[in-house]
Amino acid sequence: MNAESSRSHLVMMMVVRSTNRRSGETVFGKLTLVDLAGSERVDKSGAEGQRLKEAASINKSLSAIGDVVSALTTNNKHIPYRSHALTTLMSDSIGGSAKTVMVVCCSPADYNTKESLSALSFAKRCKNVKNTASPAQAAAQVQALKAELDRLKKTNTAKGKAPDQAHRPMTTRGQLPPGPSPYGR
Repeated sequence: MNAESSRSHLVMMMVVRSTNRRSGETVFGKLTLVDLAGSERVDKSGAEGQRLKEAASINKSLSAIGDVVSALTTNNKHIPYRSHALTTLMSDSIGGSAKTVMVVCCSPADYNTKESLSALSFAKRCKNVKNTASPAQAAAQVQALKAELDRLKKTNTAKGKAPDQAHRPMTTRGQLPPGPSPYGR
């Protein structure tokens, strides 16, 4: 760690919403930029006091990211996204449905060879993470949920409950408002 290091991570998320003026259809996109602080070898830097606490915190968060990457590349059933605030924020970028790009900065100095090799090794492990969700999969999930909803509506109808009356909003006196259901049918 050098004297100018901020000793912190930076996470910036930008949500973009676009609405088609003709059809009224709205789509959303999210851009997440993450600048991770580098790990620190405490014995090499000689950090003490507050700087030592900062270094330990940074190393802990980087280890949490490493645990998530490791779980994703070994196909574990449990991915520890919630083990750290940073991995929770980055959950849709690491193994989610996002397109992810990683840039690794390495030092050309020979006395930083171990740190550079460690960073490159981590990047190689990250490269093996496959973001699985695709628009076709999302559409299939939506269709499956719609089919489930239709099935539940039929079950309710078979039990004698009209689906349009089961979910109608109540008036201030707790009675159904007159007229047709605002939910269709």
